Amino acid sequence: MDCIFCKIVAGEIPSNKVYEDELCFAFYDINPQAPVHVLVIPKTHIASADEVSPENSAIVAHIFEMIPKIAVKAGVTNGYRVITNCGEDACQSVKHLHFHILGGKPLSEQMA
Repeated sequence: MDCIFCKIVAGEIPSNKVYEDELCFAFYDINPQAPVHVLVIPKTHIASADEVSPENSAIVAHIFEMIPKIAVKAGVTNGYRVITNCGEDACQSVKHLHFHILGGKPLSEQMA
């Protein structure tokens, strides 16, 4: 598989890791959109939110349980935003489910 995030999980591509456990991996985005911009990905390849199913939804639930801990570990103390892009129109650039944690400053209310 030629997935950059799968290669990051496998250690084939370096990343600035924030957190890792048996189900997920979190690392700093190389093109940050906020002072703190962390990506959280499942270690299992799931292409997008469209592919969340009864068979893999426990992984996504686990990620959401870890997001608050990852945010604190990354230094976010006064709130953050969690975003996932799904499909072409949403500008999903990597076809591996990932959640952006954005924080470190007051964020705009504008979403588009």
